[in-house]
Amino acid sequence: MFTATRDGYQLSTDPDRIDLGRVHHWLSTDAYWALGRSRETVARAFAGSIAFGVYRAGDGAQVAVARVVTDAATFAWLCDVYVARRERGRGLGSWLAGAARDHLAELGVRRILLATADAHGVYAKLGFIPVQPERWMELDQRLSR
Repeated sequence: MFTATRDGYQLSTDPDRIDLGRVHHWLSTDAYWALGRSRETVARAFAGSIAFGVYRAGDGAQVAVARVVTDAATFAWLCDVYVARRERGRGLGSWLAGAARDHLAELGVRRILLATADAHGVYAKLGFIPVQPERWMELDQRLSR
């Protein structure tokens, strides 16, 4: 388990600390990529991932989240990075993504992917670069239904 403290916040990968109700609310009502996602889907997604949570040191309330889907050997997908609106502008999203990157590096994971519509600059500062589209393919099963 990974933990770190910074500026009155604690970051942890303890899955028991994730406030699933709060995370579901954030994702299903305010995250453009997950609007309307069911609580069951959020629960299954987090159960099969490494979850990173950020908590206020004073009251322990969760204020940010991210998860990583990985084989813990060669590949990882960073997703569902979300910072509560009241806590934005404090670098918590960058801290989360950087902690995930560093944790995965310790495991020996060589490639981390993510998708974003609006935070390219944040991730670029952490070393992420655009993928070469001719090398990647996607199957979006939502489109074939």
